[in-house]
Amino acid sequence: MIRLSGRFRSALIIGGQGIRARKTRTLLSMVSLFLGVLAVVVVQVGAETAKSARLADLELHAGKDGTRQMYLQGTADSVRISQETLKGRPDAIAVTSLQAIIGEPNVTPINPGGAPFDQPGGYGMSYNMSCDQSGNCYPVPMNGQDQAQVPGAAIEMSLSALTGDIRQFRPFRSVAGNWLDFSTEPSLSPGLVVNLEAAKGFSRNRVPAEMRINGTTANPTPRILGVVDDGNSQPVAYGRADELGYWLPAPTGNMNYGPGLQIMMAPTALDVEQLLRVRLIASGIPADQLHAETIQARKEIAKELALMRWIFLGMASLVLLIGVAGILNVGLATVGERVEEFALRRAVGTPRSLLAGIVLAETLLTGLFTAAAAIGLSAAALTAISTLFGDREQFLADLVFPWQAGVAGVVAGLVAGVLGGLIPAIRAARIPIATVMRA
Repeated sequence: MIRLSGRFRSALIIGGQGIRARKTRTLLSMVSLFLGVLAVVVVQVGAETAKSARLADLELHAGKDGTRQMYLQGTADSVRISQETLKGRPDAIAVTSLQAIIGEPNVTPINPGGAPFDQPGGYGMSYNMSCDQSGNCYPVPMNGQDQAQVPGAAIEMSLSALTGDIRQFRPFRSVAGNWLDFSTEPSLSPGLVVNLEAAKGFSRNRVPAEMRINGTTANPTPRILGVVDDGNSQPVAYGRADELGYWLPAPTGNMNYGPGLQIMMAPTALDVEQLLRVRLIASGIPADQLHAETIQARKEIAKELALMRWIFLGMASLVLLIGVAGILNVGLATVGERVEEFALRRAVGTPRSLLAGIVLAETLLTGLFTAAAAIGLSAAALTAISTLFGDREQFLADLVFPWQAGVAGVVAGLVAGVLGGLIPAIRAARIPIATVMRA
């Protein structure tokens, strides 16, 4: 082991001296290899960035991996039982979806049906939403007496009544202001946090601070507390269920409360899931309607991203092979020039393996230097992109150079060094001692 480590050290030292003595050829080898290694690094950076962006987008819409979720019809019993059972629970929340209009009463909203503000027309009339047990929602027209006839300064949006902090399951990005504070006493003036699309509507239009929710007998005055990015293209507001409950009728009878009811629970909240299931079944809800599913966002995108990564890595490998050919040509030319040197080393007792190691050490060091340059350039470019364009696109704001890309660059450099230096190393090891007589 000591002799092998000594040969390895000698090969690195002599190889380094050879690189220093032939700087121009080393530079040419690095140039030919640089694009190939850079392509591998860029592909890995792009794959990891796309994975992070796609996963973050899925978490905004669906929720974090491992979250248990259940969809129910928004009946009086399901709303009342879920809010009572989950009140004060930090590991589970109930989300009751309603439709609200903020602005002048008894007018047609600017965006009928809660449509995006850049989408003209909307649904053309005021709609409620109805959802089935699987979470599939569809618009249902309001009763004729509830339809607004005159256009006015009002904004329609989806209103989510929360029993707790939903951000532990769906990591909304804070844009401005504050989030809902569930530790304080509920206020008669409901506090709302709106998403970017709803904030767009309020910034473009001046509307009165009056909120109408279907079924209420009086219109409360809401307070806008903050703005979040929830990944939703339609206007949405989030409020505390206990504050909104002051203005909603008591959940009784067979009334339908909006699109439905969503339950989100942490993987460890098995006790609350069992308790909620028992209470809902006791209220008359069939057991076969209570389906709890586990969110697996990473699993859904793993195959798609893996396929894309392998396709681009294959293309990058072709570019890398061009660099390997460049190193091979330079290596063969170098060995041809150093025939007498290698023959003299053989004459004084240098083993063939050490001669091969010297040539391989040069190409390996060249590959490592090239990988370091490609990784450095990629990291600098990624930082520059994040700085210049981070304010335009959210996923570009927090870009970090992935360690997987650095490892891929080093591996690509070493592989290219081995492939490009293997044939020259074998040729150097086979040089006969008699060649020294030419000198």
